[in-house]
Amino acid sequence: MRTTSTLIGAAVLTLALAACGSPSEQAAGSAEAGEGPLRVGVSPVPHGDILAFIDENLAEEAGLELEIEEIADYNTPNAALVDGDLDANYFQHRSFMNEWLENGPDAELTYVTDVHIERLGLYSETYESADDLPEGAKVAVPNDPANLNRALSILETEGLITVDPEAGETATENDIVDNPNGLVVTPLEAAQLPRSISDVDAAVINGNYAIEAEIAEKANVLAWEPEGDDYVEKYANGLVVLDENSDDERVQLLAELLHDERVLEYIKETWQGVVLAVDAEGDISE
Repeated sequence: MRTTSTLIGAAVLTLALAACGSPSEQAAGSAEAGEGPLRVGVSPVPHGDILAFIDENLAEEAGLELEIEEIADYNTPNAALVDGDLDANYFQHRSFMNEWLENGPDAELTYVTDVHIERLGLYSETYESADDLPEGAKVAVPNDPANLNRALSILETEGLITVDPEAGETATENDIVDNPNGLVVTPLEAAQLPRSISDVDAAVINGNYAIEAEIAEKANVLAWEPEGDDYVEKYANGLVVLDENSDDERVQLLAELLHDERVLEYIKETWQGVVLAVDAEGDISE
């Protein structure tokens, strides 16, 4: 059994947003629950690698057939799920999903299980410590709301800025109330951050993009994002389906395999702390 890996174009998003039917009507042409391969849309790294490991090492023995579709952006996977082009996706955390549901089409999605956390890190090609950043340093951060707040929390934890506490999880660079060193905080599309690191003094980069661009090979980690009590609940990436497919036996089987000890060990050995595995109890696997 081999995995089919394809790239869904941006046109899927346009079609899905333009669809008039309900999610169940839009998905009517897809395979019935429990039949055929489970089609899962993923970000290429680390999500695609994790599912490929399962497909190559665990799925056949468990009786699960996977069809893995790699998707390069953050908007298409949910739209493709609602449109019936996917049975599940694995690329997002709860905060992103809830934000998408607030701004997207009328859809009901279920977050099935946590799988891993991609740590946001503050990286620099020039400096070795956050304390070394000069006055007026240019710092690039992700521009999507769910991750912009996370990026600001790193800078705040390092004592570089203070964010208005009333801004909560929707904080942006405009909510910085104290900036003693005059940092120039510039939001950019998350995927552009690895390419922009040479143009700034430091950049907060999502774990998946840092891995893809091998940032650890050419830049220093100045700081990791802080881990609070609700760190997993907020930022773990997990398996998501339409509500009506949450009891699909294939979905439940994949959720079980995602927490197999061999998968947890694979994540730890492969990404050495940039990606943190989450076990079946919802705890970070040590």
